[in-house]
Amino acid sequence: MIDIKLLREDPEKVKKGIAVKKSDPKLVDEFLARDGEWRELVQKMEELRAEQKKISGKRDVEAGKKNKELIKEVEAKITEVEKAREIAHLKIPNLPSDDTPIGASEKDNRVLRKVGEPRKFSSGGVSASGGDFDPKDHLALGEALGIINTESAGKISGTRFAYLMGDAVKLEFALVNYTLETLTNPETIKMIADSVRSGYSANPFIPVVPPTMIKPAVFERMARLEPRDERYHLAQDDLYLIGSAEHTLGPLHMDEAIPEEKLPIRYVGFSTNFRREAGSYGKDTKGILRLHQFDKLELESFCLPENSVVEQNFFVATQEHLMKSLGIPYQVVSICTGDMGGPDARQIDIEAWMPGQGTYRETHTADLMTDYQSRRLGTKVKRKDGKTEFVHMNDATAFAIGRTIIAIMENYQTKDGKIEVPKVLQKYVGKEVIG
Repeated sequence: MIDIKLLREDPEKVKKGIAVKKSDPKLVDEFLARDGEWRELVQKMEELRAEQKKISGKRDVEAGKKNKELIKEVEAKITEVEKAREIAHLKIPNLPSDDTPIGASEKDNRVLRKVGEPRKFSSGGVSASGGDFDPKDHLALGEALGIINTESAGKISGTRFAYLMGDAVKLEFALVNYTLETLTNPETIKMIADSVRSGYSANPFIPVVPPTMIKPAVFERMARLEPRDERYHLAQDDLYLIGSAEHTLGPLHMDEAIPEEKLPIRYVGFSTNFRREAGSYGKDTKGILRLHQFDKLELESFCLPENSVVEQNFFVATQEHLMKSLGIPYQVVSICTGDMGGPDARQIDIEAWMPGQGTYRETHTADLMTDYQSRRLGTKVKRKDGKTEFVHMNDATAFAIGRTIIAIMENYQTKDGKIEVPKVLQKYVGKEVIG
């Protein structure tokens, strides 16, 4: 949530910031109205309590009784207004960073850089595996090799589910093992951190397998419960299935004050995730690009406020290190104000080249929330001088497994329909070629 002091002292700045994120500036007015009412009631309560002390000194029983009744009435009103004030406060999204592009939709996102040349297959180009041929999409390749089965999944679970079979499963866990090995290696992390800022923290990532269910109240504190129609709710238990490991990694230090010397704390979580994909029916329904159930490796960190942008840049550098090692062409994109999430102050995406579709598709996101989430979660840092303040939080994709498998299959396909395994994954898969 936004700092109340900022809302009171510079409401126009907040209005301007949320307007470019396509949120109604009147949300600020709504909060300030509730906040003003709350402050008046608190002031009145203080006056009534002071009056009660005076009455007690005079031993006026009747006056004391009447004043106590007034205190009860104001207390009840404060509780009511405080709840309305909190609801209004929670509706206000985070402010975008100064370097976030202003725009209304994904068309206004800014490509920062392209890395790697898309492989040429046909139209006169010669593929790396020899020959000139038209690339197939991942589903055609996967079905022919018997490693992706959406037909059976459709009969058993419905649309947008899939079976990964055989070597596709080995490829998934190769990505998991490779990522964990890379992100827990102090030398690798130091190299990546130094590339962002010389001497920056080389704290390695702590591997986590988090819960895949979350309480509604905690989901709300994470500012990720909405849009609810995207979530799977288990009514009998009043729990939600997570849509990303960040949803249960973020609250790990809820209501804690972390000693300054321990920051940044970094986690890499592996989880199965669930999304309804509401509103996207008819879009990307083919294959395993947009499923209701999918696996993902997610990064989460808690850092000092003065380091939060550097930490996000470190996350992006980590993502790029992983992508470069796979040899998959990609582009890094700065997401505009109108296309970013409510809690995000700065969002950077990586889009991998997908030859089967002939375009770049999003495979990674890196989100900087500043102190927006930590205020809701009560996660603070205890400074060496004893003072406390809210930490800054970042989350990012290490690998969205299904989409990365698509990128590998389509970029590494051969003329005879086989899949070459990227060198860094071969020791985990146990072979150089699938098929």
